[in-house]
Amino acid sequence: MPDQAPTSDLEILNELREARDRIVSQVGRVIVGQHEVIHELMIALLSRGHCLLIGVPGLAKTLLISTLARVLDLKFSRIQFTPDLMPSDITGTEIIEEDRSTGKRVFKFVKGPVFANIILADEVNRTPPKTQAALLQAMQEHEVTAAGQTYQLQEPFFVLATQNPIEQEGTYPLPEAQLDRFMFNLWVDYPKETEEHEIVRTTTSMYAEDLKVVLTADEIIRLQGLVRRIPVADNVIEFAVSLVRKTRPVGDGALDFIKNWISWGAGPRASQYLILGAKTRAALDGRPTPDINDVKAVAKSVLRHRLVTSFAAEAEGVSAVDIVERLLNQSS
Repeated sequence: MPDQAPTSDLEILNELREARDRIVSQVGRVIVGQHEVIHELMIALLSRGHCLLIGVPGLAKTLLISTLARVLDLKFSRIQFTPDLMPSDITGTEIIEEDRSTGKRVFKFVKGPVFANIILADEVNRTPPKTQAALLQAMQEHEVTAAGQTYQLQEPFFVLATQNPIEQEGTYPLPEAQLDRFMFNLWVDYPKETEEHEIVRTTTSMYAEDLKVVLTADEIIRLQGLVRRIPVADNVIEFAVSLVRKTRPVGDGALDFIKNWISWGAGPRASQYLILGAKTRAALDGRPTPDINDVKAVAKSVLRHRLVTSFAAEAEGVSAVDIVERLLNQSS
């Protein structure tokens, strides 16, 4: 077993657990239900990851993200992706401006909406690949290059992209290499009946909630650093790597159902995100190190968009989540 975190880090862990409870409480004053989605969004944020949210219209995805930004005192920016959206509409553009003191005209870079802490990329699959790539480059590098000059994005930087699972006509599906850059793929489901009653009651009245800030940008950056310092036992890393390797239909040890149902398995980035997600999940609970159950808890969100299922799986109605669940059951 690894050495436990230093006392100072343990104190920060206790602060983080208390902050988690306050964040959930504050967000819950506006968002009814969706507790698991809120928890996984917090895991991704503290892991310095990004999320892809899948859900039908009207499930308060935009409200959830904007509410989280208010509670965390972060700058929020929403970008509605459309077929005519250009890369410069996201990153920014250069304009000619006259210097009043000299009378000369100079170029000035006007920053685009990507220069924020939390970015909501609404219906990211509705824009062409060139514009998608502009956002995804910013996600990976945390910087924007324009006219030969590089601009650093403000930390923390967190992208949440949404997709509508119903309408696929006129869309540009994200390639597998770009999907791999998202830490989590989260499904936002319909609310329960009691939750829907509460949603209708509160949203059709004069009810307006005054939210309190729980964490600031500097505190989030400090907590992101803490997550990286959390030690992990070797057996937990071995479990995460083994789980990811079992998704690949190649090699001598490939399982029969994987060979039949999977065309391409997950890459090493999946193993990294499994460990980061497990570490953050443990930190949010105030625990100094994660265990195998933490890896299992984040496995579906990490793996479901990284598995390319075969025609046989589609014909049999087997989804990527079904395959992950079977792997987890076999690993119990």
